[in-house]
Amino acid sequence: MRIGITGTGRIGAFHAKTLLGVPGVDGLVVTDFVPESAAKVAADLGQSAVPDLDALLATGVDALVVTSSSSAHAPAVRAGLAAGIPVFCEKPVAAELGEAIDLARLEAVSTTPVHIGFQRRFDAGYRRLRDAVHSGELGFVHSIRAATHDQAPPHAAYIPTSGGIFRDCSVHDFDIVRFVSGREVASVFATGGNKGADFFREAGDVDTGAAILTLDDGTMVTVTATRYNGAGHDVRMEVHGSEGAMAAGLDDTLAIRSAQPGATFPAGPAHQSFMERFQPAYVAELTYFVDVARGAAPSPCTVADGLAAARIAEAAQRSKDSGRPVALSEIPGLG
Repeated sequence: MRIGITGTGRIGAFHAKTLLGVPGVDGLVVTDFVPESAAKVAADLGQSAVPDLDALLATGVDALVVTSSSSAHAPAVRAGLAAGIPVFCEKPVAAELGEAIDLARLEAVSTTPVHIGFQRRFDAGYRRLRDAVHSGELGFVHSIRAATHDQAPPHAAYIPTSGGIFRDCSVHDFDIVRFVSGREVASVFATGGNKGADFFREAGDVDTGAAILTLDDGTMVTVTATRYNGAGHDVRMEVHGSEGAMAAGLDDTLAIRSAQPGATFPAGPAHQSFMERFQPAYVAELTYFVDVARGAAPSPCTVADGLAAARIAEAAQRSKDSGRPVALSEIPGLG
C-alpha cells in the first residue's frame, strides 16, 4: 500500500515516519505548500515528493493522510473522496463550521471512509475510562473533569489562524468527552482570560479558557485549557461516579507537585509536548487507519464525529463572547 501525505510540518513528518513502520505500507508520496519541506521529508525517509495534491493523487496512492494547515483540510478531504481513496485527516475536519457540515453531508452519501485524527481515542488511559463508564463499573457518572494545559504557547503567528483556544485546543476534550461518556452535549457555558503575551488579545483569543458542559443525561463536565503550564504538558480526564472514580493521565508524568508533606508522587519527569504525551496513541491511530484503508475496519472517528466536536467548540466560543450559556440546538448541524 502506498500512502500520500499532504502537509509535511512537524506532525506530517512524524506521521510519515510512523506509517513506514506499519505492516503493509510499502511507500509514501508527500507534498507541501512549501516544496522544500516536502523534499526534505522525502529525502530523509527515502520516499517521493511531488509539487501539489493533484500530482500526489495522480500517482495512484491507495490512501491519503491530511496534515496540512487547517484551511486546507476540507479541500484535501474532498479531493480524496472524489478520487475514491480512504482519507485520514488531522483535526479540525474544516476551518469553518459550514465546511464541516458540507463534508459531513458528503460523507453520508459516500462509500469512501474518512478517519478524523482525534488521537486521544487511541490512548490506553482514555480507552480504559470509556470501558469503565460503559460497563457500569463506576456506577452512574455525575461529573467529569477534562484538561488540556500546554507547557508553553505556540508561536504568535499561529494564533490568528488557530480558530481560538476552544476550537484549537479544547476541541480534543470535547471529542473525548463524547467518546468516553457515550453522551451528547446539551449546553455550554464558557469564559476565558489573558495574563500572558499580548498577541492572544490582539488576535481576539484568550490564553486560558474554561467551559462547563451539561450532557444530555445531566452529567456535569468541566473543561479547562491554557497555553501557560510551565510545569509541563498536562492532559488528563477524571470521571466520577456513584460507585467509583477513575482518571486518565494520572501517572508519574503528571505535571503538578503535591503540597502535602512527605508526598513523593508524581516522580516525574513531566511531559513537555503533546507529541511526547501521545506518541503511542498516534502510532496506534495510524496503524488502525491502515486497516481502515484496507477495508478491514470502519472509521473510528467520522466526519460527523469531527462536526460534533466542532459544534461544541462553536458553542463555547459563542458563550465566551456573549457571556451566556449556549444550547447546542442553537448551533447549525446536519439538521
